Parts: sequence; structure tokens; C-alpha cells
Amino acid sequence: MRTVDCLKCRQKKSCCDFGVWVDLEEAKKILSLGLKGDFYHLEEDKDFPSGYRVGTSYEDNHCSFLTPEGLCAIHKVDYNLKPAHCKEFPYENGKLAPIADRLCSVVKSRRKIKRRT
Repeated sequence: MRTVDCLKCRQKKSCCDFGVWVDLEEAKKILSLGLKGDFYHLEEDKDFPSGYRVGTSYEDNHCSFLTPEGLCAIHKVDYNLKPAHCKEFPYENGKLAPIADRLCSVVKSRRKIKRRT
């Protein structure tokens, strides 16, 4: 499997076009940073350590922690608190995430090249 080099991305914030699910306890730590951004849609989910998850975006809007410059406000302050899903993207469980071909411009461009050949 070839790796994706995010430094080659021309649309660095495209992976943040939709938010991610975050464990409730993780969200509390992020909120303690006092950043502009919020969490939405508290839901019960046993796949998360606390048993609850919250989203970083409202409906289909971009991540609420995305700065006007297109950077992650969490990453800028404390990379360790950046949600794991964000750190791993465009991968999920060691494989290319199913949504990567829609959100990752590097993956999109690779697929276009493969189709032409």
C-alpha cells in the first residue's frame, strides 16, 4: 500500500469539510483549552471509551475547530488532544478510509490518474 503524503495536498482543509466523532471525555479536555469551536450531537455509542460520542460539526458543515486560515485550532495548541481520527486521516484502522476518495485531494488525484491509464 502506498502512503498518502499530506504535504502534497493543495486543499489542506478539505479533510475537515465534515467533522469527526470524538469521545465525550476527550471533548471535555479539548473544551478546557478555551478554543473557538464546539461539539454537537451527543449520542450514546458503546464503541467509544466513555460510552458517548460528540461531533465536531453541525449537520454537514466543516469542523467547528477549523480556523479561518484553514488550520486545526486544536492541533495549533496541543497536538496530543487532536482527535485520533484526525491524526490518522486519510487512514482508518490501518487502511485507506472509505471517505478518503471524497475528502482527500491527494487520493482523488491518484484515482484520476489510475482511471486514465
